[in-house]
Amino acid sequence: MWKTPLKQLWLPALILVVLLVATAGSTDFYFPPFTQVLATLWTDILDGELVDDLVFSLCNILAGLAVATVVGIGAGLVIGELGVLRQALMPLLDFARATPTVAFVPVIILSLGIGAGPKVFLIALGSLWPILLNTVSGVHGVNPAVRETARSYRVPWRLRLLKVVLPGALPQIFAGVRIALSIAVVLMVVSEIYGSPIGLGNFILQSGSSFQVKDTWAGTIVIGVLGYALSVLLLAAEHLLLGWYYQRPPRARRAARPRDYRIEVTS
Repeated sequence: MWKTPLKQLWLPALILVVLLVATAGSTDFYFPPFTQVLATLWTDILDGELVDDLVFSLCNILAGLAVATVVGIGAGLVIGELGVLRQALMPLLDFARATPTVAFVPVIILSLGIGAGPKVFLIALGSLWPILLNTVSGVHGVNPAVRETARSYRVPWRLRLLKVVLPGALPQIFAGVRIALSIAVVLMVVSEIYGSPIGLGNFILQSGSSFQVKDTWAGTIVIGVLGYALSVLLLAAEHLLLGWYYQRPPRARRAARPRDYRIEVTS
C-alpha cells in the first residue's frame, strides 16, 4: 500500500539536496539560502502562529471535501441511474464544470464575509464537479451483465444501488476525489488570500506584503507538504477500500481504469 508514495520520495529528496547545495551561498534577497528558509519555518512552527494557520486551512479543506463528496456521490448515483435525468442535466453540469470557481471568490467573500463558512462553501463548490461527474460516469459504466444479474435475483433498488452500483463505480469516484483534492488546495489558498485574518493563504499574503521572503517561502513549503500528505492519505484509503480492484491482474486493471471524467451521453 505504501510502496507507491515511498518510491516517489526519491525525487523530492533529490530536489531538497539540490536546493541546499545550489542556494548555500546565495545573497539574493528573493532567493535566500534554503537552510535559512527551513530555519524560519521551524521558528514559525515553534511560535505557534503558522500552526494555527495550518489547522484553520486544514479544517476548511476537510470540511469542504466532505460536503462535496457526500453531495457529489449521492447526486451522482441518482443521475447515473436515471438515464432521462442524466441526459437532461448534462448540459448544465458541463457548464458548471467549465466555469472556474475562482471567479466567484470575490463575490462570495463580499457577500458572506471572511469567516470559515464562505471558504468551506467555495472549496465544496469547486470540488463538487469532478466528484459528481466521475460518479455519474462510474455508475453509467457498470457492467450491464452485473445489473441484469442483480435484477434477476430481484435485489431491491436501494440495495442494488449500495451493494452493486456503488462498489462498481468506486474506482471512478476516487479518481474524481483525487482531482477534487488538488482543486480544494488551490481554492483554500485563493480564498484566504482574498479575505481572511487567518490561514496559510493569509500567512503568505502578509509575509509577502511585508517583504518577509523567508516566511513566504516557508508558508509555500507548508502548503506543498499539506497537499502531498493529503494525497498520500487518500491513496491509502483508496487501497484500503479498493483492495479487490488493485488485486486484479494488471491487464484487467488497466482495462477498467478510469481515464477521464467527461461523460458521453447515450440513449
